[in-house]
Amino acid sequence: MAKALFALALWLCTSLSVLAATPQKKPLTWGELTQEQQQVLAPLAADWENIEPERKRKWIGIAKRYPKMKPDEQARVQRRMQAWAKLTPKERQAARERYKKMEKLPPDKKQGLKQQWEEYNRLPEQERRKLGSTPRKPAAPARPGKSPAEPTPPPAAPPEASPVAPPPPAKQ
Repeated sequence: MAKALFALALWLCTSLSVLAATPQKKPLTWGELTQEQQQVLAPLAADWENIEPERKRKWIGIAKRYPKMKPDEQARVQRRMQAWAKLTPKERQAARERYKKMEKLPPDKKQGLKQQWEEYNRLPEQERRKLGSTPRKPAAPARPGKSPAEPTPPPAAPPEASPVAPPPPAKQ
């Protein structure tokens, strides 16, 4: 028993020392990306230095798979990346949380939301605008002539929108 404990302790010490000696990868700066990666990830360039290292690795993984994608998949990735780049940090966090909630839903609820989303996407663009799901513009600063007592109307949302429904894709 003592030999087993000694062997375990010795193994732990050597394993931990190897891990401690292994240099941690520092996050890549924009300039350290290849030209191809920069081209694919161009919509994220302005915010690249503020992206967390783990998320940078995910984006770099997408950039590596990008050349093997079909043209329509590449276009979809670019549209979604541009839409993502336009989101505020709060909106990005909310989108991540919605995604996590969606992943936890039972399959039948996921299917129901998917059907609602497909129905919504089949609507003419004018109808979708009426439902209030146009690409969001940054909030304009308050006008000096407007009194604070005047309420701002809340943005409209599609009736079938769910707190876990993904945001609509941005149009180009």
